[in-house]
Amino acid sequence: MRAFTDLLERLAFSPGRNAKLAHLARYFGTAPDPDRGYALASLTGELDVGRAKPALLRGMAAERVDAELFAMSYDYVGDLAETIALIWPTTATPREVRLGEVVTSLSDASRTEIPGLIAGWLDAMPPSERLALLKLVTGGLRVGVSTRMALTALAQTGTVPREEIEELWAGFRPPYQPLFDWLAGGPRPESMLRAPFRPVMLSTPTDESALAALAPQDFVAEWKWDGIRIQAVAEGGTARLYTRTGEDISGSFPDIVERMDFEGALDGELLVRRGRDVAPFGDLQRRLGRKAPGKALLRSHPAALRLYDILVWEDEDLRTLGFETRRARLEKAIAALREPRFDLSETLDFPDWDALADLRAAPPDPVIEGIMLKRRDSAYVAGRPRGPWFKWKRDPMVVDAVLLYAQRGHGKRSGFYSDFTFGVWDGDLLVPVGKAYSGFTDEELRRLDRFVRTHTTERFGPVRALAPRLVVEVAFEGLNRSTRHKSGLAMRFPRIARIRWDKPADEADHIEALRGLLR
Repeated sequence: MRAFTDLLERLAFSPGRNAKLAHLARYFGTAPDPDRGYALASLTGELDVGRAKPALLRGMAAERVDAELFAMSYDYVGDLAETIALIWPTTATPREVRLGEVVTSLSDASRTEIPGLIAGWLDAMPPSERLALLKLVTGGLRVGVSTRMALTALAQTGTVPREEIEELWAGFRPPYQPLFDWLAGGPRPESMLRAPFRPVMLSTPTDESALAALAPQDFVAEWKWDGIRIQAVAEGGTARLYTRTGEDISGSFPDIVERMDFEGALDGELLVRRGRDVAPFGDLQRRLGRKAPGKALLRSHPAALRLYDILVWEDEDLRTLGFETRRARLEKAIAALREPRFDLSETLDFPDWDALADLRAAPPDPVIEGIMLKRRDSAYVAGRPRGPWFKWKRDPMVVDAVLLYAQRGHGKRSGFYSDFTFGVWDGDLLVPVGKAYSGFTDEELRRLDRFVRTHTTERFGPVRALAPRLVVEVAFEGLNRSTRHKSGLAMRFPRIARIRWDKPADEADHIEALRGLLR
């Protein structure tokens, strides 16, 4: 666990992408098998050892530590795993615990054996390794590493391009010995998965100033819908639905998979659609993560695909063709399918960038979040190449809100209150409308933390209620109705755009302002 612990610490305290890649590549290139394979699985969410619930950990700590001391420590630290790692009394001779030992032992253990295993490892470890262990067994690493970043680092340890690794990734299983053998110069493994995922092509953000240097006639424009990017693959009698990162979500959307009566791979947007109308993202969110949605949910929230590219069709790989050529092939494919749940993404007519800006400013549907631009001659290239595809999103919505609650962050922010719940006025009351943990500098974070500590009115475990005095300007990408929130509203991607130290709380926005944005 020592090398794995060192990796997690370096990742947590390295904000830059290149630094994270360097740490990952160094670990994958030097760690022994099967440890590095299990580490890769844990970082990509493919390791199923998150078998220790918070209640179990609290019970284990209660057997070793005074209850009041633990409560005071937890309140100060703010993170359960970190608190236990720091306060756990050492009662055994320290020894090296291998990551592979932890994974295989937990996989084979019964529920009653798990507390004893974890306690034995905690006894033999220093605090930093205890924290890594507890994060591992709870499934909460949170070190800012995506699957794509991990595979990019993995590719840097050998001569196999990341795109080739991604094509076979879904067919590998921890600890990935055939994958590491391949990277070391061994034979390319045979794909064990039917209907495999193909790495997706991504766009880069743009704005009016950047577009001025480009020729409008070289691009095709489409609406950017607020859904989930998917890849629908049906080959050899097997149909699968993937997210943009290669996660198989077929079980959550059987109403789509059962209609994939074709041989090929299509790229598009997953939406909830009622007739011709596209439902808000909140409706789609009710479907996400449900491994077996019930019949009532399938009827009330029917999924649909809005398709905008074709990668493979009837055993022919089309990715090297230009976009316009692929678009023509996609039109024919959809027409032949005759499936009402699948439709074609609309292209937009625009003579110049000013005309496109007018379309972007007044989209025909509130579920549209901007415009996609694609070069007419662009091949389908995995990753995010600069130039072929752009996304021009709508300007974010902005509202002034009052900070209501604060909670400690994780990783390098575990010593600061950095997760904030904010609200707006509803009559004489402040009602919560969202939560944000980004948008401020390190210096602003330190000042916010001091504000929290000096303006706390109540404590609820790790959460502090605040005196309603500080106004923040919150930017967000969209707004949906929500029955889960007291305000009846839910924000999409909220972030703190500005801290209004100068603004009185009674001048913050009212709920009517948000409802107006919703309409």
